[in-house]
Amino acid sequence: MSELPGLDLDKLAEHLKVEKLSGELIPGGRSNLTYRVTDGTNRWVLRRPPLGHVLATAHDMSREHRVISALGPTKVPVPHAELLCEDTEVIGAPFYLMEEVRGTAIREQDQARWITPEKATTLSHQLVDVLADLHEVDPNEVGLGDFGRPDGFLTRQVSRWGKQLDNSRSRDLPGIEELRERLAGTVPDSPRPTIVHGDYRLDNCLVTEEPLGISAVLDWEMSTLGDPLTDVGLIYVYWAGLNIEDDPITGTVPSLPGFLTADDLVRRYADRTGTDVKNLGWYIAFGYFKLAVILEGIHFRFTTGKTVGAGFEKLGQFTLPLVQQGLAASKEQ
Repeated sequence: MSELPGLDLDKLAEHLKVEKLSGELIPGGRSNLTYRVTDGTNRWVLRRPPLGHVLATAHDMSREHRVISALGPTKVPVPHAELLCEDTEVIGAPFYLMEEVRGTAIREQDQARWITPEKATTLSHQLVDVLADLHEVDPNEVGLGDFGRPDGFLTRQVSRWGKQLDNSRSRDLPGIEELRERLAGTVPDSPRPTIVHGDYRLDNCLVTEEPLGISAVLDWEMSTLGDPLTDVGLIYVYWAGLNIEDDPITGTVPSLPGFLTADDLVRRYADRTGTDVKNLGWYIAFGYFKLAVILEGIHFRFTTGKTVGAGFEKLGQFTLPLVQQGLAASKEQ
């Protein structure tokens, strides 16, 4: 096969100056498209934006490439960045290549059968500790001092995701305007700004069994400089999910024996970093809002034939439950 949805392997081979490439779409991503490619000797992972309806700054390949390049020398595990191509003539969109890292993105319980309760606890701790390591990186020391604008970060975030909702709206979504207005009217004071991942969760990490650990953090498309508690609030959302059977938000992996609760994750983060988490209810509510907007964007792209991926046809039904969870969390501030 010389062509995949969104990736012409013949043109890519010509650009890389290799004779022939084979590849496959890596399932599970809900935004940017990810492929595994090889020339028979070398193996890479390629990232490109969705096939259409690209919202401004949401799928910037150069940002992803820049941040993983900068974090390479730090304690934060990231793949080695191999190549950035912003020439859309090659495959029809900007893309970058990175090394293929050993490990599995654990999204479902069937992938986690080998995880004993003891290993689940250890992995929970490591998930928090890697996030703490990220937030402890000095942006200036790794060349990311201009990677974002921390002043007014939360206000802009609420506005930005509200605008992305407007750009992806194709149906009535009861309660989402109330949630947006409540968030905008109760923005807390932020702690010291850090590099934030923007979508940190277990299945955006690669996990190895031997040795047990996180071998790489992936999907840096929403990374910037800002309030570290946005990462903490969002991982709380991903961990707690919707509390339903076959929860698509968590994949129900955190419910397996030995994994910490969402509250335990927050406590470990607070103990490790010394960060005050008393206003975390706002960040949790914002996490539910942000995830609702993301799923609504995927629903919009899927219904217009502009993205590909297993299970995308089901995601739209979870937007409103996320909104309701966000409203509930916002009342607990």
